[in-house]
Amino acid sequence: MNKYLTNVGKNASKALDIKINSKLKNKVLNKFAKLINKNKYKIINENKKDIKFSIKKGLKKNLIDRLVLNEVKIDQIIKSIITIAKLRDPIDVTLSQWRRPNGLIIKRVTIPIGVIGVIYESRPNVTSDISSLCFKSGNSVILRGGSEAYFSNQIIANLFRKALKENKINENYVQFIKNRNRKIVDLLLSKMEKFIDIIIPRGGKNLVKKVQNISKVPIIGHLEGNCHTYIDKDAKLNLAKKIVYNAKLRNTSICGATETILFHKKSLKNFVNPVLMELQKNDCLIIADNKIKKIFKGKSKKATRKDWAKEYLSPIVSVKSVKDVKDAVNHINKYGTMHTDAIITQNKKTAKFFLKNVKSSIAILNSSTQFADGGEFGFGGEVGISTNKLPPRGPVGLNQLVSYKYEIIGSGQIRK
Repeated sequence: MNKYLTNVGKNASKALDIKINSKLKNKVLNKFAKLINKNKYKIINENKKDIKFSIKKGLKKNLIDRLVLNEVKIDQIIKSIITIAKLRDPIDVTLSQWRRPNGLIIKRVTIPIGVIGVIYESRPNVTSDISSLCFKSGNSVILRGGSEAYFSNQIIANLFRKALKENKINENYVQFIKNRNRKIVDLLLSKMEKFIDIIIPRGGKNLVKKVQNISKVPIIGHLEGNCHTYIDKDAKLNLAKKIVYNAKLRNTSICGATETILFHKKSLKNFVNPVLMELQKNDCLIIADNKIKKIFKGKSKKATRKDWAKEYLSPIVSVKSVKDVKDAVNHINKYGTMHTDAIITQNKKTAKFFLKNVKSSIAILNSSTQFADGGEFGFGGEVGISTNKLPPRGPVGLNQLVSYKYEIIGSGQIRK
């Protein structure tokens, strides 16, 4: 197993020996999109194997929903690849430049990170997004997907490798680890620091914590999404109803779904029933604090402190009353995961306080938390959403998958 991984690491490093220009990168990506389209039904058939395996394994319905590939989802994958191909190449971009008094010109210029290792669960579309983003940003990538999406991930990775080969580029820019033994993840994290420059975990809390605990390689963290929507006393009711419904129920299984709704105490009378009844009509379980339970005319379960920290990824929502925007921010900063949090208000001063003081990597005004997505940011896709305090933060797209170096242009200057 060690020998297998060592070869994977060496191959990934060797692939970087030859630099690829923007035109050729885009040619590969467009070929990849065509191959995905051409092999659409083969991908769906491979995906059916994964679904059958996951049902037998007893995987939860919301996780199986994330796993499913159909024609619509494959068309979205193709669209994402084409979007990435159209984006500006993030390599060799001068971020800043200045001239020193002695005449030296100093430039800060983007470069690839190198070899990126990505460990992820469920969603097979992630294989396409990650491969496309890493390749376009000049990085090679080692993919280790979850066993529940093995066949889907494998065919998508193989199609990318085919696109590389047909353009006479080293296929090892993209490598998919076929060994399904769980020990391979431990070795990837603890024995590959010689080859891998950065690790990106994308999955549940347990996966991310495991990576953080044992990785000897730097990490771009992607924690769970315990996202909040705060309804202020100066919110508009119709806006609040529409946004909250979308933020919670559009897709309950994504990390940008709202898991807790906070109501300003002065909004309880007019907002609680219209907002929450709309959710309950669509089979959403309401878990409420005492103040909201007294007002809400529908069915609800009593909330405990533990509920404020839960990421449900299902049609369940925690609901709490807060004194004001400061109380809302304090609650979010205590129980949130620095992912995505939103405020609904018409008060500019209140909005500014919220946006500046929540510790979230994404703070939103008068819109749905489900916009926490690299595609919606115009990135074409994302490797994940980083909740690190250090950069990169938020959706990790092309411009976040680069490092930089300083280029100094002189004309004979020597230091005194």
